[in-house]
Amino acid sequence: MNPLEENKIHQNLKDHPGWEYYDNAIHTSLQFSSFKDAFAMMTRIAFEAEEMQHHPDWTNVYNTLHISLNTHDAGGVTQKDFELAEIIDKLVG
Repeated sequence: MNPLEENKIHQNLKDHPGWEYYDNAIHTSLQFSSFKDAFAMMTRIAFEAEEMQHHPDWTNVYNTLHISLNTHDAGGVTQKDFELAEIIDKLVG
């Protein structure tokens, strides 16, 4: 899978409010009402990511989840990152 050109990344981001492109990845931060809710969402995302064999870089501090997506093998952001972002958006939505 080849990395997307920067203009294509910015074009795709229009369909993903709350996501930004920097440091060769797309990023979002999600806030929940509690640690338990944040962790539950991480678990739901983990099952989807495992199914795709595409795993996010993420951190969790109390009720906030920070997610970064890029395709390490491709050396940048690919369509696969946007597919996972779409799944995340639907799970959170």
